[in-house]
Order: sequence, then structure tokens, then C-alpha cells
Amino acid sequence: MSENLSGGGRFQIGIIALVFFGPLILATWMYSTGRLQPAARTNHGELLLPIVALEAFLSDPEDLKDAQRAWRLLYMNMAECDAVCIEALHRQRQIRLMLGKEMDRVSRLFLHGSASTDKISRGDEDAGLITINNKGLADFLEGKRPSEIPAGGIFLIDPLDNLIMYFAPDLTPGDITDDLKHLLELSRIG
Repeated sequence: MSENLSGGGRFQIGIIALVFFGPLILATWMYSTGRLQPAARTNHGELLLPIVALEAFLSDPEDLKDAQRAWRLLYMNMAECDAVCIEALHRQRQIRLMLGKEMDRVSRLFLHGSASTDKISRGDEDAGLITINNKGLADFLEGKRPSEIPAGGIFLIDPLDNLIMYFAPDLTPGDITDDLKHLLELSRIG
């Protein structure tokens, strides 16, 4: 029993095929030509690829006992903590406070050199700031910072001790907070 498709039947099969294969063909064309892709990106920080585990540098339980299983904002200054350094630490604190109810999921770290940290301690304002003196970690992080972005920014470390992002020093606390809120919303860890 063979049936010939009439003109109307062929048209209906053509529509069904177009509905099925049309989006696939369009997506392939968009991917291969690069057209119709969003011009702007949604994150403000620079993703550091490949993702690197810092467990060798962050293995001292005394240094990080308050920061375990938390996202960590790490500011690094190996020189004497001057006005720029104090302002960066203040910015780091503001970022954490801007997270609102999610702020307990984020810790603040200050990686400093051999200089004294007495100048930065301002009582309650710096409560919860964890200070670390680790030259090996500082050298490693300096090598991981994107060369086109100036030093003095903030590194982001996930709760599994992976180095994830670098935020340039000229980003506003609001921009960094936007990225963090998005990560915390999607994260099932920390």
C-alpha cells in the first residue's frame, strides 16, 4: 500500500521538519559565525584559568581556622600597609557587609609581608580579618594575577581552597558584590 503525499501533506511534513531542525541549524550557524552573541559579559572579575588548588599554601590550620568552608576574599600587600592598603582593606570589608545575610559565607584574608600589621587594626572595624604572612603564597599569587590588570586587587578563593578569580583594584565594591552574590546563589559549597 503506497500512498502518494499530496501537496498539503508535503507542506505539513516540511513545517514539522523546520520546527525540529530549524533551531538546531540556527544555533549551529550562530556558534560557527560568532554572530548574535551577547556583547557584554556578566562578571566583573577575571576568571583565573586553569583553576588551581592552594592547599599546599593554605594548609596551616591555625592561620585559617576561622575561614574554613567559606569563600575568601584575599587582599595582598607585601610592603608596609600605607593609606592605599588601609583603603583596600576597608573596601574588602564593605564588600562583605554588602552581601547582607550571605556575609557569613565569606571571610576576609590579608596576606602581608614581614611588616607589622599594627597599623591596620582599628578595633571592631577589622574584627574577623585574618592576617597571613606567607611569602610563597604571595609569589605564587603574583604569578597568577593577569599581567594586564594592576596589582592591589582582591583574589577570590572558594571553600575548597581553589583560586577562582581576581578583581582589579579599580572595581567598585558594588561590582565585586554582584559577582559574589551570583556565585553564592549558584554555589552548593560554603
